[in-house]
Amino acid sequence: MWIVYLLICFDNSLYTGITNNLEKRLLAHNSHNSKTKYTRTRQPVKLYKSFPVKNKSEALKLEYKIKQLSRQEKLDYVQEK
Repeated sequence: MWIVYLLICFDNSLYTGITNNLEKRLLAHNSHNSKTKYTRTRQPVKLYKSFPVKNKSEALKLEYKIKQLSRQEKLDYVQEK
């Protein structure tokens, strides 16, 4: 199973990503050695919402859809789901 997730960063910005191991990914985002430059400079981050999907292809499509939304549209989308 794959998961599309939204994080809320220390600066109140939102980050969207995908993973097949959410717990490990959250630890990585909060690590000082995080490979994700965006979250490395905005720590700590918290999980805001996650969406389980069937496979990686669906995860990538949903991630892309969410990333195209404005901040307010992302917040509205999360409230709808």
